[in-house]
Amino acid sequence: MNANNRIEIVTGDITVQEVDAIVNAANTTLLGGGGVDGAIHRAAGPELLEECRRLGGCPTGSAKMTKGYRLPAKWVIHTVGPVWRGGTHGEERLLAGCYRTCLDLALHSGIRSIAFPSISTGAYRFPVERASRIAVEVIRAHLDQNPLPESVLVVCFDAATYETYARLLQET
Repeated sequence: MNANNRIEIVTGDITVQEVDAIVNAANTTLLGGGGVDGAIHRAAGPELLEECRRLGGCPTGSAKMTKGYRLPAKWVIHTVGPVWRGGTHGEERLLAGCYRTCLDLALHSGIRSIAFPSISTGAYRFPVERASRIAVEVIRAHLDQNPLPESVLVVCFDAATYETYARLLQET
């Protein structure tokens, strides 16, 4: 099956998506924060924070998985995206690593459906055009080579981000 047929771009709230796993754009402590991270922690309940405390943090470009607790999703895959510092500090490589690691965790955990936010494009200021191109390329490459996840949802916070992802998905 064509990878593009397994990717869907939507605008909305990642915490309400009915998928096996959602991806949390976390900070290195995994202990909650603002944006997507704070919303996921609030929606999942205090048990998520307790489990995250036991994980000992996570390096940028990597990912760790927890239960979803009060979320519709059974799992949360926490990944730490890079802060944009002009593009000369390995930001693109680190962001690609976020998507790769999350997809590998999903594959090895038997996750059939996963929802991603637009990692690093909020408070971490990664340019949306560059970030979305990396996301689409890494997701598509993974789906071309692997049966799982069967479906990938990219949940965009706003219309401008949605339009960028949707355009890139059609172009490439």
